[in-house]
Amino acid sequence: MKALIVIDYTVDFVVGKLPCGEPGIAIEDRINEIAQGFADRGDFVVMAVDLHDEQDPYHPETKLFPPHNIRGTQGRHLYGRLNEWYEQNEERVYWMDKTRYSAFCGTDLELKLRARDIQEVHLVGVCTDICVLHTAVDAYNKGFRIYVHEDAVASFNPQGHEWALTHFAQSMGAEVVRGY
Repeated sequence: MKALIVIDYTVDFVVGKLPCGEPGIAIEDRINEIAQGFADRGDFVVMAVDLHDEQDPYHPETKLFPPHNIRGTQGRHLYGRLNEWYEQNEERVYWMDKTRYSAFCGTDLELKLRARDIQEVHLVGVCTDICVLHTAVDAYNKGFRIYVHEDAVASFNPQGHEWALTHFAQSMGAEVVRGY
């Protein structure tokens, strides 16, 4: 069994408060296609979704970024057709709130993966050079094989996006793949 981790593909990160904009919109179809494929094969699909409380003075991102993915707001909904897909496939998908860049930090993700004897994680979503990167680093440090779907990750920082794709392959031995 493999795992697909869809990272922060929300309204706020695509077109909302902290948007990737066009690069984030452009990967919508591919993320949906990959999620459907993983679910159809019976693989483990995770929606790792950033969660913040309004004006949280203790969260480190409060000083770095404008408020985003605030609990109870529309900005925290999955973007576009992925939201519809999730609603239709909710029983086959694990929704996981995260409060840090990495989907592993402060969550039960590693336990869920180990319980299923998963050794291979596939990463899609946003932002390539922030949350996708930090999730990949933690996956690497925990010994998982990493696959980053180049055509299903995006960032608001084109240089950071390109750097991260190279870093995945050269520093973590991840496979940067197009297609599945």
